[in-house]
Amino acid sequence: MSKPPFEQIVTDHGPTVFRVVRAVVGPHDAEDAWSETFLAALRGYPRLPADANVEAWLVTIAHRKAIDVTRASARRPAPVGEVPDAPTRLGLPQDADPDLWRALGDLPDRQRHAVAYHYLAGLPYKEIAALTGGTADAARRAAADGIRNLRGTYPRETDRMGR
Repeated sequence: MSKPPFEQIVTDHGPTVFRVVRAVVGPHDAEDAWSETFLAALRGYPRLPADANVEAWLVTIAHRKAIDVTRASARRPAPVGEVPDAPTRLGLPQDADPDLWRALGDLPDRQRHAVAYHYLAGLPYKEIAALTGGTADAARRAAADGIRNLRGTYPRETDRMGR
């Protein structure tokens, strides 16, 4: 069994990795974390066994890069520029539904990571536990608590309409 070319790996798994890092680090740092993930993956791909779960491997790398990006952004000062006269639409996820992204960002790290890894990347709880530490049951609980918290803090359609 031979491995596909790395370009095919990027094409097949790039969107999933981007959704995961965006959910974990936020929209502003997601591109950096995505790029760092695939740079690291490119270096390690020749040593990856042909029968490995490529998506889980990439999400593991993305998890580590997301931690690196989070730590780096915590150390650098927040830039403050001029406020634009009108808001822009950059195609960012929070532009489509800012309430959802705010609610996701407000979750505790463990819950946000479990929700992102399970519901966006489709990883089983056992693999989430390996990524984040703990047990599969703890990962399942964190994901369930995260979804429960999102349901409680994310406005429903009827809430938005004032009903």
